[in-house]
Amino acid sequence: MPRGLVALAVGGFGIGLTEFLIAGLLPQVAASFAVSEAAAGRLISGYALSVAVGAIALTAATARLPRKHVLVGLVVLFVLGNLLSAIAPSYPVMLLGRIVAALCHGSFFGIGSLVARSLVVPERASRAVAVMFAGLTVANVLGVPFGALVGERWGWRAAFWAVTVIGLFALAGIVAFVPSRAGQTPSTAPTGLRAQLGAFRSGQVWLTLVATALGYGGMFGAFSYIAYTFTEVSGFSSADVAWLLMVYGVGLVVGNLIGGRAADHDRDRALVLALAGLTVTLAVFGLLATSATASVVLVFLMGVFGFAGVPGMITRVTDYAHGAALAASANVSASNIGNALGAWAGGLAITAGLGYTAPLYVGAGIVLTSVLVMAVAAHRARPAGRQARASAARR
Repeated sequence: MPRGLVALAVGGFGIGLTEFLIAGLLPQVAASFAVSEAAAGRLISGYALSVAVGAIALTAATARLPRKHVLVGLVVLFVLGNLLSAIAPSYPVMLLGRIVAALCHGSFFGIGSLVARSLVVPERASRAVAVMFAGLTVANVLGVPFGALVGERWGWRAAFWAVTVIGLFALAGIVAFVPSRAGQTPSTAPTGLRAQLGAFRSGQVWLTLVATALGYGGMFGAFSYIAYTFTEVSGFSSADVAWLLMVYGVGLVVGNLIGGRAADHDRDRALVLALAGLTVTLAVFGLLATSATASVVLVFLMGVFGFAGVPGMITRVTDYAHGAALAASANVSASNIGNALGAWAGGLAITAGLGYTAPLYVGAGIVLTSVLVMAVAAHRARPAGRQARASAARR
């Protein structure tokens, strides 16, 4: 495994920790700054919004710069944001630190995916992206318990100091091990902002982005309220929720690695199967949520199928965008927009009095729409694929 790929995974791990650990620290942060729970919650929502904005804005602004230099700059931004959070004397400064750290999130995974796939042979592109995203999935498993443990022992600021140090390790690794020309834009790839925007004329790019948003939206629409499902329907105690979320996180890790390998074999088929599997899992979860045993198995499968499509979606959108970094970052933005819309739809179902299994059914319906979109995209791509194979055979 290229050492540069490991450095990218460390960066993904640090960024993932920043995103997830705050959930276990909110009570301490709220008490420290004497703000309400709702105000403390803006440290999460503000981060998510900044991810969506930063993914597009920073990628567009750095389109002509060498990708290694951009990655170094993004990790520096990440380190500064977490350092600012660690030393924040007031809530507004803390929020600013979260926003600064979030700005690099989408661009790092968008541009980093192009760099990652350039470090391996083309036949392993999706697996390389999966390795980079492995850092994010592991952070999903460890983020909340890590934040809660460190915060309980040494205070919430210590957690942000720890993430700052991880960011410095990632920065050193990228500087030392990522080749200077890694991910260099091919001569056929769009570079300027206008050319990068031109990549969005491709119908396949838009179909992939829509499938990403709907797939993520359905999963996170259900996941956002999964704690209520566990405690109010499955019969678990609130103390059980932490380890149940870790089971889900382990599923993310497994799904990411399986999905990367499957996408390198037959990408469109792997994506359709992953989304179809997620649809079935969510629907069955809704039916069997009263069973504690079934809930454990299904939340694991929810993680597996939910993240199995991520590496393939990233490589698919960048292939049809001819390597445009803006398209890769747009895929990250699409997932975050889907998260917000899915959580909103799941909340509406609960508010309507449909119960705490309703978000699972709503999520299944949203992901089913994603299956249909992906199936259309795969069907439309077949003639081009056959033409490319025929051309290669003639050569």
